[in-house]
Amino acid sequence: MTSRIIKPEEAVRRVREILAREPRIRVVAVAGPGDALANPASFETLRLVHQEFPHQIKCMSTNGLLLLDSLDSLLEAGVNHLTITINAIDKNIGQQIYSWVRYKGQTLFGEEAFEILSARQIEGIKAAVRQGITVKVNSVLIPRINDEQLVRVAQVVAEGGAQVMNIMKLIPQAEFSNWPAPSDHELLKVQHQCELFIRQFRGCRQCRADAVGFL
Repeated sequence: MTSRIIKPEEAVRRVREILAREPRIRVVAVAGPGDALANPASFETLRLVHQEFPHQIKCMSTNGLLLLDSLDSLLEAGVNHLTITINAIDKNIGQQIYSWVRYKGQTLFGEEAFEILSARQIEGIKAAVRQGITVKVNSVLIPRINDEQLVRVAQVVAEGGAQVMNIMKLIPQAEFSNWPAPSDHELLKVQHQCELFIRQFRGCRQCRADAVGFL
C-alpha cells in the first residue's frame, strides 16, 4: 500500500529530505509496484540513491523469480540487502498460493508455475549470498495451507545462506479475502518452530511500502 507511485528522481529527492530530517535512518528500500525486479525504475532509483548516499543500505523486496537474471544489475545499483518472499517449498502447497507465474514471455499455471518460481527463488538466494548480499526471507502465514510448511521453508532458505526470516500474518484480501487471518498464538508457534533453523525477525508491523521511520 502506498500514497502514490513516484519516479526515480523524485524518490532521490524524498530520500534527501528524509535524511536531512532524520540522519539516523540507514536503509533505503524499493518494494514495488508489483515485483520490483520486473520494473527498470527500481534499479534506476537505487542506482541514483547509491550515487548520492553510498553509505546507506540499499534493499530491494522481490518474489525472487527474476533474481538470477537481475543479480548483476542489483550489484551495479549498490544493492547489498534483499528481502525475498517465499511462502512454500512443496509444489502441492505452493500451487494453492500462486495460481500463475509470468516468466520469459510465458504464463505458466499450477504445478509447473510454482516449480519454476521455487527453483529460481532458492538458486537466487544462493547466488546473492555468494556475492555478499544479505538475504532476509519474508513468509506469509496462511492458516491451513502453509502453517506446517514454513518450517521446511526455514530449513531450506537457511541452507541456502539466508540470514533472517520474517513470518507475517496473512492480511485477508484478493484471492484470500475470505480466508481467516492467523492468531498471535499461531504466529508465535510457527516462529518458535522455524527458529531452530534461522533467526526470526519479530519486529514486523506489516507497514506500508512507503513507510518511513524506526521500529
